[in-house]
Amino acid sequence: MINCLMVGLGGFAGAVMRYLMISIPLPRMDFPFMTLLVNILGSLLIGIVIAISAKSGIMGNNMMLFLKVGLCGGFTTFSSFALETHDLIVDGNIVASAAYIILSVSLCVIAVLIGGLLVDGAGALIALKD
Repeated sequence: MINCLMVGLGGFAGAVMRYLMISIPLPRMDFPFMTLLVNILGSLLIGIVIAISAKSGIMGNNMMLFLKVGLCGGFTTFSSFALETHDLIVDGNIVASAAYIILSVSLCVIAVLIGGLLVDGAGALIALKD
């Protein structure tokens, strides 16, 4: 139960941090700069966390759950994607890492598009019933 609490607290903190960052007013851009920045910072943070843990061993399981799964996961799932890709590369699985990158990016973008189409379709069905 403590594991779930640590993940939940970290996730809450990460999600709030993300919200605050993307709420910073910027001039209108045709590029998702703040999202890119959040993803880069989340990846940087998860890299720092695993490096500190590997080199010093000072982080216990609860702190790792709070920081890695909770905080970084709530801040951005891209940090988990980057870490898993890193692990594949370090383990020498270059083909698997390339496939993971290509599949993750393309399938997630396609899933977003499909999600929009599903909502549009549901809206059209609801409009037909009225």
